[in-house]
Amino acid sequence: MISAPLADGVIDVHAHWLPAELFSLPPGAPYGPMRDRDGALYLGDIPLSIPTRAMSDVAAILGDMRTAGVGVRVVSAPPFAFPVGGVPGAGSYVAAFNEALSAVVADAGGRLVGLGMVSLDEPAEARAQMERLAGTEAMAGIAIPPLHYGRSLDQGFLRDVLTDADALGLAVLVHPMQLSRPEWSEHYLSNLIGNPVETATAVAALLLGGVKEQLPRLRICFVHGGGCAPGLLGRWTHGWHARGDVRRHSSRPPDEGFGELFFDTVTHDPGLLRLLTTHASKDGIVCGSDYPFDMAQSDPVRFATDHGPSAAVLTSNARAFLGL
Repeated sequence: MISAPLADGVIDVHAHWLPAELFSLPPGAPYGPMRDRDGALYLGDIPLSIPTRAMSDVAAILGDMRTAGVGVRVVSAPPFAFPVGGVPGAGSYVAAFNEALSAVVADAGGRLVGLGMVSLDEPAEARAQMERLAGTEAMAGIAIPPLHYGRSLDQGFLRDVLTDADALGLAVLVHPMQLSRPEWSEHYLSNLIGNPVETATAVAALLLGGVKEQLPRLRICFVHGGGCAPGLLGRWTHGWHARGDVRRHSSRPPDEGFGELFFDTVTHDPGLLRLLTTHASKDGIVCGSDYPFDMAQSDPVRFATDHGPSAAVLTSNARAFLGL
């Protein structure tokens, strides 16, 4: 719920924050815990190549916003903090994060907006968490992974979460988990290839699974420019027309529903951003940064406005995503 006015300027919908007291990560987290080593942040023994304070210090976030020309930043948990371990006790971690985030954004004078977390194994608990978020000042919605137990947005628990978020009027940001696979063990391919593939899988599941048709008011945003989805949309659409098994759960080809989704501008490639803008609605492109990670879009506002919509359009689109 956002009742107070937001600050002026471009809205960055894709940024991360986690308080130091939650660096332990939820029970069963596949990568944790996070650690500070002489001011640098580590995930287990993996260096994240960012200062610890960039993730946990609100003053650092606001300082980066001033440097980047961002007026408002929408912050959510880093994806390795999603409670995907299936271990009892994750609900208390989710509650602690949502409480901490709500306090931070409520005290930011309209410069920060929050996207909370939900438990990913207990439907009733997740619904109750979303109901609380819907009534919490400066919290606009939730961030979720694109995959969970081998299923995406068209099946199982994630589909139930989308149904509840739609009913409660919450925005949904879908962020990949950087899941490891043996063939991606070198060269950071779990991020460079894995993240775009996870996101494209979720976009395809949403469209071909008929989810957006059933939830037409759902405000959902896919980060990293939709991953591989813009380059695969033509192939999906051809398959929808050519094969009955592709279209059995949807009544519209995917190129029709694609324009009803939101996508951020973190593409690292002007040509890819231009391709995205040809497929997505002019109202569906929003500025993103992926702050504070080393894979963040450098100079996010300039990149977005140089190769995509104007600052005014980006801001209007972000407000629509947030439900304002």
